[in-house]
Amino acid sequence: MPLRRIHHVVFAVLLVAACGDNLDRPRHWQLVTSGLREAVLSIGGSSASNVWAVGADAGAGPIVLHYDGASWTRVSTGSTGTLWWTQVFSDGTVFMAGAQSTILRSTDGVTFTRMTTPGLASSTVFGLWGPSPTDLYAAGSVSGRNGFLWHYDGVAWSDVPVTADLPTSKTCDTPGYFKVWGDGAGRVYAIGGSGVLLRRDGSGEFQPVETGIDATLFTVYGTADRAIAVGGDAEDGTILEAPVGKAVASVAPPGIGLVQGVAIEPDGHGWASGRSGMILERVNGTWHTVDTGLALPAIESLHAMWIDPSGGAWAVGGNVITAKLDAGTIIHHGPADLARYSPSATGTGSAPPAAVCPADQVDPAPAGSIARRWNEQNIGAIRRDVPRPGVHARNLYHVSAAMWDAWSAYDATASGVFFTERATATDVAAARQEAISYAAYRMLVQRYEHAVGGPVSMACFRAFMTRLGYDPDDRTATGATPRAIGNRVANTIIAATLGDGANEASNYADTTRYVPVNPPLNVEQPGVTLVDPDHWQELNLAAAETQNGIITPAGVQSYIGSNWVNVTPFAMTRAAAGALYHDPGPPPTWNQPEMQDWIRDLLARSSALDHTSGDMVDISPGAYGNNTLGSNDGHGRALNPVTGHAYTPNVVPRGDFARVLAEFWADGPRSETPPGHWFVLANSVADHPATTRQLFGSGEPLDPLAWDVHVYLALGGGVHDAAVTAWENKR
Repeated sequence: MPLRRIHHVVFAVLLVAACGDNLDRPRHWQLVTSGLREAVLSIGGSSASNVWAVGADAGAGPIVLHYDGASWTRVSTGSTGTLWWTQVFSDGTVFMAGAQSTILRSTDGVTFTRMTTPGLASSTVFGLWGPSPTDLYAAGSVSGRNGFLWHYDGVAWSDVPVTADLPTSKTCDTPGYFKVWGDGAGRVYAIGGSGVLLRRDGSGEFQPVETGIDATLFTVYGTADRAIAVGGDAEDGTILEAPVGKAVASVAPPGIGLVQGVAIEPDGHGWASGRSGMILERVNGTWHTVDTGLALPAIESLHAMWIDPSGGAWAVGGNVITAKLDAGTIIHHGPADLARYSPSATGTGSAPPAAVCPADQVDPAPAGSIARRWNEQNIGAIRRDVPRPGVHARNLYHVSAAMWDAWSAYDATASGVFFTERATATDVAAARQEAISYAAYRMLVQRYEHAVGGPVSMACFRAFMTRLGYDPDDRTATGATPRAIGNRVANTIIAATLGDGANEASNYADTTRYVPVNPPLNVEQPGVTLVDPDHWQELNLAAAETQNGIITPAGVQSYIGSNWVNVTPFAMTRAAAGALYHDPGPPPTWNQPEMQDWIRDLLARSSALDHTSGDMVDISPGAYGNNTLGSNDGHGRALNPVTGHAYTPNVVPRGDFARVLAEFWADGPRSETPPGHWFVLANSVADHPATTRQLFGSGEPLDPLAWDVHVYLALGGGVHDAAVTAWENKR
């Protein structure tokens, strides 16, 4: 046999063997990833080498993973909020949907566009389905009730009519909708709470299909001749089959738990998933449970399933029954092992890039004193962290005290708060700058290294130290050099305050065993659950986002700062042991006559936030302001007291003006929280050209650094004491 022919035969044998290895290899389950910070809620794709998985947002944007057949990549969509579903078409177009009425669209897998939808921020899109990228349905609800269905025609999303013949709750709410699916022949199904199964034929209204159950249905899928819906409650799972033209039948195996995911192949073979990682298989029209052979970590449920075009089955989930939305898990069933995904992987196996300080945050106030520049670093760290007013007030005070103590070390008469050593230097200005920098840097590192946003804050602190020409790693604390003075100042304050009652070492966890008077208020459900209407309630949130836009774990939002009653204040003293620092007297009660007026006033002011009312208001100085001290009774000034002329009216929508006022004090993205607000105001005053920098308004003007350290110490101590006394009274 010629050599070339031998080569061809050998190559053919090897090729058949290689292909046969995949074709003949038994299919098996594989754990692709587990223990992710975010739950994985949906998976889909156009092939086994173009797979998308989406899920919860734990604060860094929703988890979005892409698998190209060889490796996994975490993709940034530029959006925030949990994504509950993804739909991928054969041309590569990807849709993703979730919280805040979000529907994202991408044609290249890189750039994601948020589509305009009919919903508001309170609406969540839980499901998507369509036969093409220009014919797509969305299903969702508002807080799990009052469901909606939308349709996309390639141009715009619009509401889809649903029959009014639906069950309602005691509060007249209709069930929420969770998923939608169609058979490609004109029939589209939607499912939701209270056992609701809807069907639309052609362009008519969605009409209810009798299911005979009240349990929630979570997912619907099917074949050309039937829809299959799954759901249940915490104890009992439900699988319903709705053949075209026949009654709905329950076909769940006995004793199964909650079922949340289902996917069916055209021939009727299918998979379902649910509570605690349960997997079921549909063979010849019958469902049975499957032992995957996997040692899955403890999870609440496998939330969704998908079958790729080659027959591979995928299931995703995590802790998805409660509001945790973590412990993300992906498993796969097929003949070959897939590449595993690690949370630290970027698709190439490299570690995530190190945090970088944005260029405009390295030194936001370069013209200010060294104290002002470090105060800006403190404010920046607060904006990156979660809003914890007591914690941030304490930090502002102690960083301000550190700068004061470093400054006063070089003053003959000023007294330090924590550090009382005296120092000398030939160039006092340079020495103070260096000592203040090391003192502030060490304090900020101590307080924000492990906070939310800590990596970026640390990068900013180091970058600013480097810009000043100082070594951030120099911890020298002996001797008389300015950096040694600064490091000793910080070390002294850290040692003196670790035991001040804040429980800093345990991330400020409660040490008082505080027990709320009232049970938590579930904001997703109507109704009152008060034991004592004169006392506040904790909130139980299905989705939690802080005032400055940081996604946090959902569930009961505990009393932040419950142990502040024990925190050492700056200047306050108690009149007697056990007495309040400031006793405002008994709180108001719900049944006192004035409460009715207060409630009406609150409702009236809340109604002013409506930007669609058409109401206008003149906010010029001629109509607004000029209040009596301590009141809000002003109606402006008839004439400008400087020019003697009348003010030009400035008429704006009342809702816009009211929301601007509310959002300043109620915080928002990049908020420095109320304690930080006062420092922003103080810095604005210092920047004003009319400011004379005279202590108490008299005497010789101070230089900018002296003014700043005086103001920061007084203001920092003040906001710290305000937090201590306010949080004490909140109990």
